[in-house]
Amino acid sequence: MSTLAVISAGLGRPSSTRLLADRLAAATTEALGRDTAVETIELRDHAHAMVDATLTGFPSGPFRAAVETVTNAAGLIAVTPVFNASYSGLFKTFFDVLDRESLEGRPVLLGATGGTERHSLAIDYAMRPLFAYLRAGVVPTAVYAASEDWGSGETALPDRIARAGAELAALMEARPAPAKEDPYENPVPFDQLLAGR
Repeated sequence: MSTLAVISAGLGRPSSTRLLADRLAAATTEALGRDTAVETIELRDHAHAMVDATLTGFPSGPFRAAVETVTNAAGLIAVTPVFNASYSGLFKTFFDVLDRESLEGRPVLLGATGGTERHSLAIDYAMRPLFAYLRAGVVPTAVYAASEDWGSGETALPDRIARAGAELAALMEARPAPAKEDPYENPVPFDQLLAGR
C-alpha cells in the first residue's frame, strides 16, 4: 500500500488550511481508486522540534517520524496559510530541515489558504520556486482557497480540488514507490575503520 503524506501548516484548530488539506487528500485517494494510507502532519504540533532540528542539524523524536513519513511517501500534499504575501514561517522551517535531495522527483500538490483572493499568486511566486529548488514534481494545478470559497455555493473550489487530486494521483501512479534505504545495510568493516580507509 502506498502512502500519501499531507502537510498542514495551519495555526488554528480547526483551520481552513487543514480543511483544504483534507479535501485535497480525499480527492487524490478517490482518483487513485485503491487503498492508500494517508498520513497527515500538523506542523504546529512540531514547532519546537523544528526549531531544535534547525539548530542541531537533525530531527529527533516524533518530528523525525514526521520527516520520514514525508520523505518515504509516494506523494505529498503541502498546504500553508499565506502570511505577508508568502508561505508561513512554520511551513518554510519544515522544508529547511529536509535534505535537499529528499523530495527529488516526488509528486507534490500545492495548496494555500488566505483571507482574500489577492494572495492567490503566492503559490506561483513563492511555493513553486521552493519546490523547484527541491526538484520535486509539482502538479500543474495548485489550489488556493480564500475565505469566501468556503461559504459560497458558486465557487469553483470543488472542481479545482478534484482536478488537482486527479493530477497528483496520475503522477503517483506513473512513479514507482520510493525504496526505503537502510543506512546500516552495508556498514564499513571495522578493520577498514581502524586503518583509516
